[in-house]
Amino acid sequence: MTRAILLASTALLMAAPAAWAAADGPTGGQLALTRVLLSTGGVGYFEYEATVSGDADLSLEVRRDQVDDVLKSIVVYDDKGGVGTIGLAGAEPLDTAFRELPFSAGDLTSPAALLNAMRGAEVTSGGSRQLTGRLMSVTEETVRLPGGDGATATRHRVTLMTADGLRQLVLEEADALRFTDPAVQAQIDRALSAVAENARRERRQLTVHSRAPQGAPQDGQAAGERRVRVGYVAEMPLWKATYRLSMTQSGQPQAGAAKEGSGALQGWAVLENLSGEDWKGVDLTVVSGNPVTLRQALYTPYFVERPEVPVEVLGRVLPTADEGTVTLNDAHPAMRPQSEASRAAMPPAAAMAAPPPPAPAMAPAPMGEPLAKVAPYGSAAGTPAMAAVRGADAGAAEGAQVLFHYPQPVSVPNGGTLMMPIAVRSLPVERVALYQPGTDARHPLASLRLRNDGDTALPPGLLTFYDRTGGTGVETSAYVGDARMATLPAGDSRLLSFAVDQAVTIDREEKPSRRLSRATLADGVLTLSVTDRQSTTYTVAGAPDADRSVVIEHPRRTGWDLAEPADGKTEATAGSYRLPLSVPAGKTVTLTATLERPRQERIVLTDLSADQIAARASAPELPPEVRQALTTLAGLRSAVAEKERRIAELERERTERIADQDRLRENLKALPAGSDLHKRTLAKMAEAENRQDGLARDLTTARTELEAARQTLRERVKALAI
Repeated sequence: MTRAILLASTALLMAAPAAWAAADGPTGGQLALTRVLLSTGGVGYFEYEATVSGDADLSLEVRRDQVDDVLKSIVVYDDKGGVGTIGLAGAEPLDTAFRELPFSAGDLTSPAALLNAMRGAEVTSGGSRQLTGRLMSVTEETVRLPGGDGATATRHRVTLMTADGLRQLVLEEADALRFTDPAVQAQIDRALSAVAENARRERRQLTVHSRAPQGAPQDGQAAGERRVRVGYVAEMPLWKATYRLSMTQSGQPQAGAAKEGSGALQGWAVLENLSGEDWKGVDLTVVSGNPVTLRQALYTPYFVERPEVPVEVLGRVLPTADEGTVTLNDAHPAMRPQSEASRAAMPPAAAMAAPPPPAPAMAPAPMGEPLAKVAPYGSAAGTPAMAAVRGADAGAAEGAQVLFHYPQPVSVPNGGTLMMPIAVRSLPVERVALYQPGTDARHPLASLRLRNDGDTALPPGLLTFYDRTGGTGVETSAYVGDARMATLPAGDSRLLSFAVDQAVTIDREEKPSRRLSRATLADGVLTLSVTDRQSTTYTVAGAPDADRSVVIEHPRRTGWDLAEPADGKTEATAGSYRLPLSVPAGKTVTLTATLERPRQERIVLTDLSADQIAARASAPELPPEVRQALTTLAGLRSAVAEKERRIAELERERTERIADQDRLRENLKALPAGSDLHKRTLAKMAEAENRQDGLARDLTTARTELEAARQTLRERVKALAI
């Protein structure tokens, strides 16, 4: 039974190295690259094949920077046998080589750093002054060089403990300095070798252990041959789509154009081989879509941080001071139980059905046929490449991608670039003038409306537009411009702009307005149903030599609806309406686009002054009964305001009288009793008292009248219902 086994990355790290080097082990094999699938997700799927018999070890070399992706995605297909383990040399980080050494990799950056790290080791200096002793310290000092320019140099003074006591030497002046202990010298040699090896190793070799079918004889010939395929996903440059569209001016369609109003489209995939190895006769496929692609550092060793606890030492007991107690609440909050999803173990990966062997290489396609076969993503689900990529997210993501498979083997050297045709067909094309105010305020853009009447989507890319003419009997091509094409789904169309149409001029005028559709009065609240209108008139002066089909992009506004034109021909994009307009040659045509926004205004009449209510009553768009009611309310509100002004005047006069009385009292204290001035002052005070009594009566009357006027206003407002 055919089986496909998806290997977990942990199995790669648990392979037994002894099994690789067994002298009498299984037969070996070399995997050859046979299939490449490049995705616009920035990754590529690479599949290798080998024919083996019995137990076999298959070697596969990958770049070091690809190992993480290989560990994440490697998949093995063995159509008859089984898969054991996959062996891979450990990452061996550089710091691992220094774990048992008395110095670190950073100490090898300079002799002074190494000597400081090896303090206590015995060294011997060579040259005319030979010293032997143990390293105590290496100190840095700055000395001034001979001459008057003030130049300085840095030297290192080495202090040794010798049999004669402390001795010093200058490291830069010593002819030689070596460690006398051979074991120390061996440690340094081993560390330097590890640094050099770490810099030299750029590729890693994996060994795939393939087992013979269960129950089959172990003799390789008796077991029969079988094919093993190994695939993985690794980072690759994005492949890019580019297009060429040719149209005929003379009315005679060129080769590839079915009829007038169609254009010959050529689509190409531009890709680079930066995989690290040559592609020789591989099966090449490119996929357009937006898959989820992830990375993880699986080849880097990680260590779990463990808490450090103090060593238990029996000694003096020192109890802590008691700080009192508290009464615990019996109603302890229940802890949130662990979710079933987090407690449940991950189910084992279901066995993947091994794909059938690929079809033999197709014969070269005739020149008249498309060079690349196009199919919806998922139509080639039987191939191992599709099974490996699709397995990340099967379902709705299948239909969101498009596969382009080249029918013949392809060879691309490492670092080379290849252009692969992905579309050669005729598509319906319409010339239009697209007006985008944000791009050019005066002239539209010469554009093409390209409709995809095929069965598959076209990936995004740049499009180069050519005009082909044949007036003299010989067809010639002329470059017109470039355009950016977004993803073009099957059955959809795109407007592609390639130049500014200077022959057409467009002016626009904006005019805001508002329209009252309904007015109601209830509970003292005036509710107005208003429709805001924003009208833009486009005046288009046509080209003098030819008719134009103009498409005006009118901006959309949140909360606003298009009221005019209402002919049903308007298209809408995410940010604008597209309004079609036919402009005859040499004529001027206008188009008015109107946006409307309904809203309500809620006005509390009791919060308005008489003048404000009167201003509202003068609005001609209000119904007559509403205007009459507002006029009446304005009169009542004016009466209330008049009463309020009367009370304010009386309050002001009373304040002035009180101040005048205080002044008279102060004067009276300074006047001789019985004098004429004293008598006149007393008379004025009596008159002021009489006026204060009158003001008090007038204020009482005014406040009563004000409350009555307010009550009349409230009752009238409450009684209004229009």
